[in-house]
Amino acid sequence: MSRAVRQICVSSSPADVSALMAALSAALDGSGPAVLPVAATQPSDAPPSEAPDDVAVVIRTSGSTGAPRGVQLTAAALRASGEATAARLGGHGRWLLALPTEHVAGLQVLVRSLLAGSEPVTMPAGGFHAESFASAVAELDAGGPGRRYTSLVPTQLHRLLDSPVGVEALRVFDAVLLGGAAASPAMVDEARAAGVRVVLTYGMSETCGGCVYDGVPLDGVRVDVDPDGRVLLAGPVLAAGYLGRPDLDAEAFTDREDVRWLRTSDLGELVAGDGPIPRLRVLGRLDDVIVTGGEKVAPAAVERALQALDGVAEACVVGAPDAEWGQAVTAVVVPRPGSDGPTLGEARAAVAAAVGPTAAPRLLLVVEALPVRGPGKVDRRAVAEAVAAALDEAGHDADDDLDHVLGGDSPAGRGHGGEQAPGEAR
Repeated sequence: MSRAVRQICVSSSPADVSALMAALSAALDGSGPAVLPVAATQPSDAPPSEAPDDVAVVIRTSGSTGAPRGVQLTAAALRASGEATAARLGGHGRWLLALPTEHVAGLQVLVRSLLAGSEPVTMPAGGFHAESFASAVAELDAGGPGRRYTSLVPTQLHRLLDSPVGVEALRVFDAVLLGGAAASPAMVDEARAAGVRVVLTYGMSETCGGCVYDGVPLDGVRVDVDPDGRVLLAGPVLAAGYLGRPDLDAEAFTDREDVRWLRTSDLGELVAGDGPIPRLRVLGRLDDVIVTGGEKVAPAAVERALQALDGVAEACVVGAPDAEWGQAVTAVVVPRPGSDGPTLGEARAAVAAAVGPTAAPRLLLVVEALPVRGPGKVDRRAVAEAVAAALDEAGHDADDDLDHVLGGDSPAGRGHGGEQAPGEAR
């Protein structure tokens, strides 16, 4: 059997959020059609008209790995996710909505609010700023006692930590869920030292959002890693599949010992935790891996090493084409206010010590900001394009070595070139 799908154009206005909440409530209890939330600025010309009967929400992915697709989330999966989150955090509470509701992280704030029987507080219009965040927190406080939660992406947390007003507002929450992109360990340590109760989350649209908190799966969720290092996820939070794409279902989902697993696009490892359950450490996306001189480098590990440097606020690592090595590890960093950022030598030394000499960047580009897509995820494709533009501006030829090609100024930012260290295996 099938049910109708209703496309709803949403913005951050309280009226739009209330309308979506009402439609979502009806979709969850079966009294209304399934919901497809889309940004008011990007409505679909041909939205789907039907979905399987048990599907309550269709979420468009951001298309980071190709054309956008519709992820089918059942009412049972959404409820399982919301209840597991409440159990992990210490109970239901009131939520501040700071993320777009056309993405699963923002939509889940609404689902959790429905399960809690409360209305979320929405951020005022006009962009994300510490002052507007503090204003929304004051409104949340006016709602009376009870647990308080919010969900942010690293870029938002970074902005709030740079403001005393933002830090004070963050301290109000019983938990600040942080996901959507890899977060700098230094930034997380800074937040926790300031009294902010940060909870690192890992998940995706296909798992109704975050399903692993601080490396530990939520109740009912199972985590494994296959022989190739790919992260596998199972449990009641899994999506029903992709709308109208059984070919993608066959690629993404697999049955093993009568258990349905999602084959993610991420590399990871299971490490010893504080208790009997191993913790998941995510190493980065499979398709982001850089192959340099026949050796594989996971960008996430390099980024963590760079973000540990005092002058680095954000970092993204991509591969630049190189005639000799195939790809050259290239670091693109955003410096902290008042800092010029690291030199290439400093970056190489830090990465070599933390990850190994193979992963040490051969190129460094310093920029004012990293391009983002969706709910604050770094757009690696745009970063790679910025690197390519800087190489072109510097007159780099595909047959030349990459040493020093980013010296001087470039449209993409300030670049540093460096000498190739002798004797390093690549």
